[in-house]
Amino acid sequence: MWAERVREVPLQLVQTPAAEVVPLLRDGGVDAAFVRLPVDREALHVIPLYVEATVVVVPKDHVVAAAEEIELADLADEDVFEPFDEVLVWDARPGQPAFTRPEDTAAAIELVASGTGVLLLPQSLARLHHRTDLTYRAVTDAPQSQIGLAWLDVETTDLMEELIGIVRGRTPNSTRGRNPQQQPARKKPQQQRPTPKRRRQPRRRP
Repeated sequence: MWAERVREVPLQLVQTPAAEVVPLLRDGGVDAAFVRLPVDREALHVIPLYVEATVVVVPKDHVVAAAEEIELADLADEDVFEPFDEVLVWDARPGQPAFTRPEDTAAAIELVASGTGVLLLPQSLARLHHRTDLTYRAVTDAPQSQIGLAWLDVETTDLMEELIGIVRGRTPNSTRGRNPQQQPARKKPQQQRPTPKRRRQPRRRP
């Protein structure tokens, strides 16, 4: 949509670990970013977009793979990895602590593939780290992760408003978020001139 609407300004996508997104944004490395909420909103504009389902990643021959979805209680006896770049917020972590804390999600996926534990994470990350020997199932009662769009509050430009509109699904003709000078001019109604009335001539007596 951006390429269709703003042809003169190319849009470049950059993939960045979740923990590095906000610092990169504050340093001016990117103009806007998808972030996992909550984040420190100082000097930032943030709009929430959608909530992601949480899944558990397991080997394809794991007993969990036989179900379409599970609950946290089903993982009570499982060793659950907690990578240092964990993005989910837990009141109490499920299952049993694994024998090690992986450096990041990619390393945790490797350990799951070796059959030494399971991993809970947002569905998009499970897709990002897809492997043919692994699968994932939805966990219905797990905490979820919300995604938002963030940008510096000093960067509220016309181009940024256009990006926000695209992300929110606004149509090209939508006027929401435009500056007054961007609003389509309304035609002033033409005033109708009053029709002149003819004065009746008095009748002459013969």
